[in-house]
Amino acid sequence: MTALPDWLASALPAPAHHSGLAIARLGDAKMLGRGGFALTSPAFDAGEELDPCFTAKEEDAVAPPLEWSAPPPGSQELIVIVEDASGDGATPPPCHWLVWGLAGQRGKLFEGEAPPRTGKNAAGNSEWLLPDPPEGETRHYVFQIFATELPLTLMPGASREQLISAIEGSITGCAVLYAPFTGTPAEDEAWDDSDLD
Repeated sequence: MTALPDWLASALPAPAHHSGLAIARLGDAKMLGRGGFALTSPAFDAGEELDPCFTAKEEDAVAPPLEWSAPPPGSQELIVIVEDASGDGATPPPCHWLVWGLAGQRGKLFEGEAPPRTGKNAAGNSEWLLPDPPEGETRHYVFQIFATELPLTLMPGASREQLISAIEGSITGCAVLYAPFTGTPAEDEAWDDSDLD
């Protein structure tokens, strides 16, 4: 297993140190947070647990909102990759979201908003893959944003590997946002018969 580079290890908690993360391959110490480039969410702070409304634990769950500051000068397009970094690094981390076609400027994705272009997640579809850890198990989700100096010509539905290969070598900046989620009983399972009395 390859260790996570120091520049990235210091930006993520130990449970999220998966060496297969896209940013470990695409980024470097100079690119991370370059020029103040940052990824945030109005729905949770870095390290704060995801709300169940963004997970499989709620019926009408949607993708969380994201916001980013201005990328480094010369950036043409932004790409978002969300991965579950809970594994040991022996296999690629499960991909929850592949998004591109975002303008190379300060911007945001609203809660549940359909991005301009999406690729295939670990389930083989192009939607936000709802986190669904077993009850009591904590999984570790790493939201990664990349700015590129060239616009992507990748068609929607591309795979994680196709997307990474398409932007490798053209990154102008990157940033990460981390959020854990611990499996809870599904909403309809949380009811107790005594609640109905």
